[in-house]
Amino acid sequence: MKNISVIAVIILSIFIFSCKKTEIKTEQVNINATENKSVTTENYIIEFVELGSVNCIPCRKMQPIMESVQKKYGGQVKVTFYDVWKNPEPGERFGIQLIPTQVFLNAQGVELMRHEGFFPEAEIDKFLQSHGLKIVN
Repeated sequence: MKNISVIAVIILSIFIFSCKKTEIKTEQVNINATENKSVTTENYIIEFVELGSVNCIPCRKMQPIMESVQKKYGGQVKVTFYDVWKNPEPGERFGIQLIPTQVFLNAQGVELMRHEGFFPEAEIDKFLQSHGLKIVN
């Protein structure tokens, strides 16, 4: 039993270390990580900022959730993804400790909430709906 605990701690340590890697390059990546942009609307109510990396497993699991949120809430949500391994500045600006981190801002840029780690879509929906957003698609 002790050997299993030691192995579990080693595996967890390797996983955490791999998600904290820092690589210095600069670019902002959109939610599908293929173009260099964020999804913007003029009249959004909440900005959903995802700080992660396209090379981090939990971060990759957030990609389809970000796409779904963007589609479900339409112009009510602005979704922005930063690959902080390629561009560490947004991570520094938001003071993140680990990735993925989700930061939700109102339209004036005031932080409403933040979450560290994988964030299930159902929980994101609860948060957005508690702030008056409605599913449109």
